This record gives sequence, C-alpha cells and structure tokens, in this order.
Amino acid sequence: MGSDHSRTAPPVPPRARRILVATVVPLFVATVVAAVVLWPRDGAPQTGGGTDAPRHHGTVTRVVTEPCPPSANPEGTPATGPCGTVDVRIEDGPSAGQQVQTPVPAGPGAPRIEVGDDVVLVELTDPTDPATSSWNIAEHQRGKPLVWLAVVFAAAIVAFGRWRGLAALAGLAASFAILLTFVLPGISAGRSPLLVAVVGAALIMFVVLYLTHGVTAQTSVAVLGTLGSLVLTGVLATIATAATHLTGFGSEDATTLSMFQADVDLRGLLLAGIIIGSLGVLDDVTVTQAATVTELANANPGLSRLQLYRAATRVGRAHIASTVNTIVLAYAGASLPLLLLLTADTRPLGQILTSEFLAQEIVRSAVATLGLIAAVPLTTGLAAVVTAAGSTPAQGAAADVLTPRPRPDRTEALAALSSPPAGRSDGPDPERSAPPSTATTGWPEPNRSTDTAW
Repeated sequence: MGSDHSRTAPPVPPRARRILVATVVPLFVATVVAAVVLWPRDGAPQTGGGTDAPRHHGTVTRVVTEPCPPSANPEGTPATGPCGTVDVRIEDGPSAGQQVQTPVPAGPGAPRIEVGDDVVLVELTDPTDPATSSWNIAEHQRGKPLVWLAVVFAAAIVAFGRWRGLAALAGLAASFAILLTFVLPGISAGRSPLLVAVVGAALIMFVVLYLTHGVTAQTSVAVLGTLGSLVLTGVLATIATAATHLTGFGSEDATTLSMFQADVDLRGLLLAGIIIGSLGVLDDVTVTQAATVTELANANPGLSRLQLYRAATRVGRAHIASTVNTIVLAYAGASLPLLLLLTADTRPLGQILTSEFLAQEIVRSAVATLGLIAAVPLTTGLAAVVTAAGSTPAQGAAADVLTPRPRPDRTEALAALSSPPAGRSDGPDPERSAPPSTATTGWPEPNRSTDTAW
C-alpha cells in the first residue's frame, strides 16, 4: 500500500497539453472579445424617478411611547401602534450634533427602536413650505455588523484554506466585479440578457477557476467541462421556457423592474438568472470530477481510461444525488414567503403548480439539474482521456482487461476460524495454578498495560 501512494500519475504528455492549449486559449480569447463588444459604453439608463430624500446617520437617545389616539374610522378604535416619539442625535451632514424628534416607526416591517440604536434618518421637506422639514426613521444602520461578518467570513476561509483560501476570496471579488461592471449594466443597457449572461458566466469561470486552482491541465479540463455544461444549460433553458410559455413576470420584482425599465427583456432575464445560478454549482461538480480522476491516477497509475471513468463516475453520482436536493432547497428557501402565500390559495393544486411563479421555479430547478447531470460524464471523460494519456500502450491494454478477484476457499476459511491460536492448548491444565504466560497464549496479560507494546 505504501508503494502505491509513493507512485505518481504519468505526466500529461506534450501532445495532450498542446491540444488543451489549442482548445482553451481560443475560447478565452473569444470570451474576452465578446465581453468587449457587449460592454456597456454609456452605463445604465437613468430611470428618471426623481431625487431621493436626504438620508443621515443618527443615534437614538430617548424613546417615549404613549397610547395611540382613536383612528378616523366610525368605530373610533385606537390605531395600531406603537405610538410615541423618538429623540435622535444626527451624526453626519450639516445638522451633525443636532437633536431631532421623530415619530415611533409603525406599520408592517417597521424597525423596533431602542435607546442607543444606530438608525438612518430621512429628512422630508414640505412642498408648500421648503423651510419646513420633518424627520423619520427609515431603518437601522447595518454597516458595522456586515463589516464584522465579512471579516469573520474572510478570516475563516484564509485560516482553513491558507493560500488557496486567499485565492478563493480573490476569485469571489472578481465574480462580483464582473457582475456589477458587465452583466448588470449590460442587461440594463438593453443587451440580450441571455448573451450577456453566457459571456459573463464564461468570463467568471475563466478568472475564478484559474485564479483559485492554478493554470494546470486539471483546471483546463474543469473549464472545458463547465463551459460545455453552461452551453447545454442555456439551450435547455431556452427550450423549456418556450415550451412552458413563461413570460418572466412570475415575481413582483420583475413586474416592478418592467415599470422602471420597460425595454428589459424579462424572459431573457429569466434565462440569464438560470445561467448565472447554475455556474457556481457547475464549478463545484467539474472541479471535483477532474480532481477525482487525478487522485485515482495518483493512487494507481496503471488504471486505464475506462477504469478511471467508471470509478470517478461513481463519485459523481453520489455528488449529484446530494446537489439536486441542494438546488431545490435553495430555490425554495429564497421564495419561502411566496410559497406560504400559495399554500393559503384556494385554487386547486393543479392550477397552483402550473401558475407562472411555480412553473418558473420548476423550470429553473429542472434545467439546472440537467446541466449538472451532463457535467459529470463530460468532465469525467475529458479528465480520463487527458490523465491516462501519459500511460504506455502496454499499461493501458493490460489495465483494460479487468481481472476478476479470486474467491477465497470456504473450507480453508472455516478451518482457520475454528482452530486455536498457535501455542495454545485445547483445554485447561489442572496442574497449572498460574495464568498462562504471554509466550504460550499469544495474548497479553490481563493486568498489564499495553501502552509500551503499542
């Protein structure tokens, strides 16, 4: 067993490396060229929604609650609370240091205010009298807790992954940079959401995979497997959305977006979301499959392509079985409030399942899962071909013949189990009063410590 672990897998021959380079480099160049062509020059269009009210940071110094006055309805019932006033000290802007009074936030989703809370104030100006203004609490300040959470997140990744963890953080930053500077502005500028998503996902894939895992043949195999699975996912998503006649108006967010930017293709935006959402899980599957094939070849360099493919595919099946549940639960968790609303719906179950919202989530989950399933044989096959390319023809031919494992003789096994250990008598010796020694029985004395022996 020790000799097996000391051996290394045959290196990738120059011919296989040249094929990988000749395949990956043109794809990377095409991705960069497409990104340059689709890159928004004028930025996102302005919605013309008017100027926002000034916002300032403040600290709550006093909270006074009081009974709510009767409402204006005929019954004269009290208004829903809480009611009262809040004193807030402004921390920034021209009014820094000034104490202002605001009403206690009330209504659905209103923040609960206590003394010492850091809040965000909104200054409202009376249109009829610009010199008159009022203050209201919009929400809590969340900057400091989010910064500390990000610090703990980054520290945990670096502490566990070390340099690989640092590279993963750099890849995460690159992903957000591409999303914020290319994908979102490109869609807002009126480009095709599906085309922008495919190019952006490919750009993220190249940067993140090579930055995190290094420029190796194994990473190149994962890149090719991911890119092929992304293209297949895009084709399947296009066919599925057309077959189910999805319009992209399945959520309130999409409807609100159509009001501010009427030229955005919501159906294409749905396809883009499927592509971007599938990328992260595809990276996980393809990198795992490529690494599995490499480790199997390291453990036994004599394995053939077929043996490597079969063994790594068994690992991929287990991975996919757990990942499918992850995808469905992730989509369900993100849409939990709407799912709860649907459970209170009085319509028949068939109508609920075929509604725009649920049909959209079903298509999203099914298409992403099909892309993941296709990624396993595609990446595993490429990795097996590249990894086994360095083996000699004799090794490959010998390994292709699967020698059956010899079956043990049942009679010999039963005889070995029924016979006593060497040096041990079949019965007790009445003349011996002392316990048998270790030399005669083969077992240590009952009261003797075994620390030295171990």
